[in-house]
Amino acid sequence: MSRTLLAGGAAAALLASALTASAATSANAASSDVPAEKIQLAVNTVNGSGCRAGTAAVAASPDNTAFTVTYSDYLAMVGVGASPVDFRKNCQLNLDVYVPQGFTYAIAKVDYRGYGYLEKGASALQKASYYHQGASETGTSQKSFNGPFDGNWQAGITTEYADLVWAPCGVKRNFNINTELRVSSGTSDTRKTTSFMTMDSTDAAVSTTYHLAWEKC
Repeated sequence: MSRTLLAGGAAAALLASALTASAATSANAASSDVPAEKIQLAVNTVNGSGCRAGTAAVAASPDNTAFTVTYSDYLAMVGVGASPVDFRKNCQLNLDVYVPQGFTYAIAKVDYRGYGYLEKGASALQKASYYHQGASETGTSQKSFNGPFDGNWQAGITTEYADLVWAPCGVKRNFNINTELRVSSGTSDTRKTTSFMTMDSTDAAVSTTYHLAWEKC
């Protein structure tokens, strides 16, 4: 199965859900204390088979209520066309986050999205976590999928306001993101079929979204 066809199919299938997610961004983030100065983000380090150098990008929303991570080569697969190590892909990102003076932020909600095709008998797992550098609290999510499956997938985590983990005021702390995709052939016939899960897209509008809550220090 062509890698180009897989990525193109994922982009087309995900576009509608991505537009819906963008419209909901402001509604899911705290708005009373959003700073006027733009938050700034940069990728410090990239590690993992799912995000080779140059295949992951970050961007803040214009209204400071969210930031997105976009992957362009994040695909786990088994069966025809797959190598023995393609069944699992992971990505570890370390982000440099500049927060406007006098403010702190927390992650209120995360939306992970992708596209998958699983033959009958195959299965997949998506795992993710994130945390502020130096903090013991970690946000985690995990979702399983069983074949037959063909379509968009979504997994996420929402944190109650009282449980939000705020970045320390006046101290620079990097933000870490860990994700993983895993596909198992199960009872499917890998000699004749291919099963895959992707968290990438050729369209920058399809991204993992981290919704922000803000407070004044």
